[in-house]
Amino acid sequence: MTAITGIEVHVTNHPRPYSRVTREALTMMGGLIRLARKQRKMSEADLAARAGIARSTLQLIEKGHPKVEIGLVFEAATLVGVPLFVDEPSRLAPEISRVNDKLALLPQSVRRPRSEVKDDF
Repeated sequence: MTAITGIEVHVTNHPRPYSRVTREALTMMGGLIRLARKQRKMSEADLAARAGIARSTLQLIEKGHPKVEIGLVFEAATLVGVPLFVDEPSRLAPEISRVNDKLALLPQSVRRPRSEVKDDF
């Protein structure tokens, strides 16, 4: 394991594979953060200081590196005004309640069926 500016990266011969959609979403989020930072005329050092991270960690975020903690990515996004899940931050709490209400209606755990259901009458 090697420490890289506030994040830990596991050094292995077989890096974890990520789906194309995941890689593209990470690239997009990083690009949106970088764009918003530049539109606000903030330097990398300024945003990194506000987020409480190293500048090199911010660079990893903006490149869409998959090993950066999601909380750091969300914090950087929030600081530059990139929306997370909703267009207005005040709408997050009601959305969380809605998701929790749906979860409450579902079983506590999900199990695979023991046998395949024969429904070909």
